[in-house]
Amino acid sequence: MDRSSDGLQSLGHQTPYSQNYDPGVLETFENKHRDNDYWVRFNCPEFTTLCPITGQPDFAEIRISYIPDVRMVESKSLKLYLFSFRSHGDFHEDCVNTIMKDLIALMDPKYIEVTGFFTPRGGISIYPYANYGRPGTKYEALAQQRFAVHE
Repeated sequence: MDRSSDGLQSLGHQTPYSQNYDPGVLETFENKHRDNDYWVRFNCPEFTTLCPITGQPDFAEIRISYIPDVRMVESKSLKLYLFSFRSHGDFHEDCVNTIMKDLIALMDPKYIEVTGFFTPRGGISIYPYANYGRPGTKYEALAQQRFAVHE
């Protein structure tokens, strides 16, 4: 299938890996099913970043779930984006919020949530969760409801 008309740069091409945090690698394509709501979920079980204090690596599974509107994130570009955190120093909570905010800015979804399941360091696991529902819509209420019952 020829994807050149979609304007995608990563899919089907040699993969350059960024050594620094790079939201510029994210790409979108048109949602062809805007007439109905549906969930899109990504799991990245091999997410790595660096502790901003010690420089030690942190490992996590990042889960991203969203309800698209007009644009959707292209999966290979998302993979490259998540890989760009490997040499980036940030706390777990910052990584999850940064990922969510970058994806909101990229595609303006109806709803999105991001969870990080970070492996234990010093005997403590951290599982930050952030979500967003488009203000003034039923998705804002969905975000409030899911946040209230989040475990």
